[in-house]
Amino acid sequence: MTAEFKIPDLTYADYLHLGGLLDLQVPRSDPPEHDETLFIIIHQTYELWFKQMLHELDLAGGLLRSGDLWAALHTLRRTRTILKTLVGQVDIIETMTPQSFESFRSRLDTASGFQSMQFRELEFRLGIKREAVLKYMPEGMVGRDAALARFHAPSLVDDLHAFLANEGFSVPADVLERDVTQAWAGDERMEDVLVEATRTRPDIEQLLESLLDIDEGLQEWRFRHTQLVRRTIGDKHGTGGSPGVEYLKKTIFVPAFADLWAVRSRF
Repeated sequence: MTAEFKIPDLTYADYLHLGGLLDLQVPRSDPPEHDETLFIIIHQTYELWFKQMLHELDLAGGLLRSGDLWAALHTLRRTRTILKTLVGQVDIIETMTPQSFESFRSRLDTASGFQSMQFRELEFRLGIKREAVLKYMPEGMVGRDAALARFHAPSLVDDLHAFLANEGFSVPADVLERDVTQAWAGDERMEDVLVEATRTRPDIEQLLESLLDIDEGLQEWRFRHTQLVRRTIGDKHGTGGSPGVEYLKKTIFVPAFADLWAVRSRF
């Protein structure tokens, strides 16, 4: 006699909390516009990937400060692969036409991707810190406290400087003790350190190239996102009064690792 199959104590759906997860896509249009579900899923997925990248970058920073270069390199490469996935997702949402987006855009009311606090966290973690964006983070906004904590904390740039100093390179004391709420604009003394590290330590060269990969990957995503907004809403302001395409265009080539770009001409 065949034994009766029983539902296991822990199922796939239980582990992933699918009951709640699949109920989170709730269109505001009535009757629901078909593409609003796509719009919601794409943005929820972005937020999940932002969470994972922060998870990886926090690990990478700690590994750098502890001197574990190879483990840090592994997680940085994973982060770059996630960025490629983010860029690829733009292809999906670009299947939505401007007319389709307009059919439910008004339902977004004051909601805007410009309000993504996890993306702000990601920028701040990488070292892209601009005090001007803080005015778009009013008290009470979900995720604001976490983003502000990142703004006031050392970034991955600072983790790199600490790693290089611990490896015996002559990182100036004022660099190690700098105001971490300021974006790193570059320093010729650090360019000299990076050139020396690249020429004498092939393992560190791999690390630096991986950091540049991440910086380039973020810029690539910014470009695709800017073009997506441009082809979808043109020169209109974003929902919630966000600046729209003109603002996005200004952010495309803002680097996290200014020195890594500056030294390219020295090889």
